[in-house]
Amino acid sequence: MNLIPAGMLPNLPYLTFIWGVMLLGAIIIAFLPASAKNAIRWTSTVVSFISLVLSLLVYLAYDPNGPTFQFVEQANWVPAFGISYFLGADGISIAMLVLNGFVIFTGSLISWNIENRTKEYFVLLLILVVGVYGVFVSLDLFLFFVFYELAVLPMYLLIGIWGSTRKEYGAMKLTLYLMVGSAFIIVGMLAVYFGSGLRTFNMIDLANFRPGFTARFQYAFFMPMFVGFAILAGMFPFHTWSPTGHVAAPTAVSMLHAGVLMKLGAFGCLRAAIWLMPEGAQMWAPVIITLTLLNVVYGAYIAMAQRDFKYVIGYSSVSHMGLVVMGLAALNSISINGAVLQMVAHGVMTALFFAVVGRMIYDRTHTRQLPELGGLAQVFPFAAFLFIIGGLSSMGMPGTAGFYAEFNIFMGVWARFPLVAILAGIAIPITAAYILRVIRQVFFGEVRNPHFWELPKLTWQEKTSGVILATLVILLGIFPDLIHPMIDSSVAPVVQRLDAARQTLATVGNPVLGEFPGLEVQGGQ
Repeated sequence: MNLIPAGMLPNLPYLTFIWGVMLLGAIIIAFLPASAKNAIRWTSTVVSFISLVLSLLVYLAYDPNGPTFQFVEQANWVPAFGISYFLGADGISIAMLVLNGFVIFTGSLISWNIENRTKEYFVLLLILVVGVYGVFVSLDLFLFFVFYELAVLPMYLLIGIWGSTRKEYGAMKLTLYLMVGSAFIIVGMLAVYFGSGLRTFNMIDLANFRPGFTARFQYAFFMPMFVGFAILAGMFPFHTWSPTGHVAAPTAVSMLHAGVLMKLGAFGCLRAAIWLMPEGAQMWAPVIITLTLLNVVYGAYIAMAQRDFKYVIGYSSVSHMGLVVMGLAALNSISINGAVLQMVAHGVMTALFFAVVGRMIYDRTHTRQLPELGGLAQVFPFAAFLFIIGGLSSMGMPGTAGFYAEFNIFMGVWARFPLVAILAGIAIPITAAYILRVIRQVFFGEVRNPHFWELPKLTWQEKTSGVILATLVILLGIFPDLIHPMIDSSVAPVVQRLDAARQTLATVGNPVLGEFPGLEVQGGQ
């Protein structure tokens, strides 16, 4: 935004501070007595708020017309292997930092009801967020992977201990899928490390070295890297862990899972796979776009068939994340901008959904079965209002964050894969149908269970979280330029590399489509 001119901010390691304050909070909580539950909750909430403020500070100081990566921090870590502590933020990273800041702050507030092993819960929650912040700002591929694993591994314990509804199965399935994804990522990491000959994990050096990775190399190793991250993004057919994990997870973990963690996968697809191997991206784009089409339509259709409230939102996330990866796979400026905007829009929207479904409704009614709910707008009118705001964004209604993001995705996909854009449009009326169906069944009509009238009222923490997230949904819908110019400035260099790669393949041929002549040429730079 560049609202804070250069020179006004002291030269401090802000990106380290953002994740460091969360780690400090986890350490403080670890030394607090387990009985001091309010102190633990306040510590988590305060450090989450501080990290949000620091993220907003970086957002306000970022200059879209300046260098692509700003607030750079670099120090040798393991120089013998070309590993460094290298952080930097572009417009995409900063949009993700701010998203994560809002989701963890509201998630901390939503978690005030945790009574079982409160101390351990908040320690794991904050460690998870340390990893998320680190991924978004890492420019060393090894460091990127370390933070990525730090973000993923606590999910097993958070779901397995504090979850519900087949929580052990959900935790184990999620972990196994993501470990398989990590194995693919390691293959891609080692390939670019040794394939470049530079013996470095510095992502900027790997992206810019000459003569570049050969077309054959990118043909072989792009997909392992991409699929490894796409598993976390919920890409078909590797999506089945996601709805199960959503349903089993406690509310704040569901908010982080759908709101932020799935975005790590999409972010990794863009930052590590597409950026480093643009010719590979161009080669495999037709395959990827076909899989994402199944994501979008299949996810929406299965959401329509669900009777469990949380499963509806879980499969809705599969559909909407399909749009994100579809936007990335179209490989043009409009579609990639739309994909990043959708990451933000869906992150806020789905965090709002799970706050309402998990904390405000399920934790009180102890049921998520749609036929057993009804008339809750009379009991919890504010919860109904919040869900409707999220639902409008999910349907892509103008004036909400989802509309502008999806509009960009469909425009970009149409430019390259018009038939895919048409077929993906089938999901639009299906999404409207299941959202309106859920709203009618859960919130309107007669109150089906008289016991609902006796349920506890919403707490100030729940109302505060809901107001923040609903405000963001509307604010980003009416004023998308709050983040779009910043994102566009960082998408542009990626698109330049993709355009150069496409021109190279126009003469070399695409082996994925059976065009093998000239496969050995150097390219993509």
